[in-house]
Amino acid sequence: MTSSEHLDWQGKHVTVAGLGVSGIPAAKALHARGAHVTVVNDGDDARAREQAAELEALGITVRLGDGATLPEGTELVVTAPGWKPDKPLFTAARAAGLEIWGDVELAWRLRGPDAAPWLAITGTNGKTTTTQMLASILKAAGLRTAAVGNIGVSLLDAVLGDEQYDVLAVELSSYQLHWAPSLRAHSAAVLNLAPDHLDWHGSMEAYAADKGRIYEGNRVACVYNVADKATEDLVREADVEEGCRAIGFTLGTPGPSQLGVVEGILVDRAFVEDRHKNAQELAEVSDVNPPAPHNIANALAAAALARAFGVPARAVRDGLRDFTPDAHRISHVADVDGVGYVDDSKATNTHAAEASLAAYESIVWIAGGLAKGATFDELVAKSAKRLRGVVLIGQDRALIREALARHAPEVPVVDLDRTDTGAMLAAVQEASRLAVAGDTVLLAPACASMDMFANYNKRGDAFAEAVRELGS
Repeated sequence: MTSSEHLDWQGKHVTVAGLGVSGIPAAKALHARGAHVTVVNDGDDARAREQAAELEALGITVRLGDGATLPEGTELVVTAPGWKPDKPLFTAARAAGLEIWGDVELAWRLRGPDAAPWLAITGTNGKTTTTQMLASILKAAGLRTAAVGNIGVSLLDAVLGDEQYDVLAVELSSYQLHWAPSLRAHSAAVLNLAPDHLDWHGSMEAYAADKGRIYEGNRVACVYNVADKATEDLVREADVEEGCRAIGFTLGTPGPSQLGVVEGILVDRAFVEDRHKNAQELAEVSDVNPPAPHNIANALAAAALARAFGVPARAVRDGLRDFTPDAHRISHVADVDGVGYVDDSKATNTHAAEASLAAYESIVWIAGGLAKGATFDELVAKSAKRLRGVVLIGQDRALIREALARHAPEVPVVDLDRTDTGAMLAAVQEASRLAVAGDTVLLAPACASMDMFANYNKRGDAFAEAVRELGS
């Protein structure tokens, strides 16, 4: 069953778990198709009550502050992606033999018979940037497209809206993939795999398995990271359609069926006439903004998916040139006294911070926050030779300090014993004292922000404001 054309929603009792970006569109879409919808939500704050009133005005039942109990008569559960699989609601649903779908699964089932194919992207880091790069390349090829999914644009809105698309660039989180059993993409990419969200998934193996679901049933290409063997292993394990190809991307010289880099040029040896002899130039490294190694990898993954969809080489170049990354992703804020200040507040885990640190030669590193169970020895050991100094902030900074003592004892460390938002100004001032002309002061916290800031955006804004104050 792959489309709502085969489903009769009239009178079906559906429980939607969670309000918000995914729950509200799901509830409205199901109600519009004649289902009896009950929304359950853990929270009961002013925002939730406002959202509940909007749904209740349509005739949808909402239960606030009670997300644990399965409503009587439920025939299907549709969940917001963040709800953990071990919630009592889901335990009861499974015991009753009910299916549990996420918003992605619902969007996949509700799409029409002539729906646009999906080019899907997941990975621990780089998903949003790669999805936006892909959309930019597809637009440069003259295709009607949008970047949707975990990127903040509801897949349901894209699938059910009036706008017609030729193809969708779809970012998917491990949460979303966990609840999307029947998704079958045209082509898909797993960018990288590193420990993250293990408290939700229960183990690294379960996390990787959920990421790997993105390859199931792929028709044309499974794109993997040559430098990350775990992504290739997921391709090998996937059950794909006959003729679907494994396509690697690498920062080195590509082999047949790979995209890579040769003398500053992004080249394709996968979607060419004789991939054993020929290569197609796609773009220059300088066309990638910013041209940091991990971002070049993102560009190659986006290019591979676009090429799998038949996009010409010129559109890859034009799309990469047109692309502007979101704020707080290795974003150059300013130069002050010959020192560059770079905001990568989005580097909320060690894997992302490692990629960010690898982009610069001499760094004063601002790090710390909520560690989310992470350890920092490997990150510090790999990056030690690039560090001129370190400024630590946030609740779990001691974990990074201890790793520095073990693996980079000669690097000067300033430990700011404060978690108020004003600590960022002090951190930037301390970093400026450690830096000399030619250095980069890099905010790549390797930690979540919620001990001090509402989100990584606010943390990055505070850094940029502190840099501007320093410059003035």
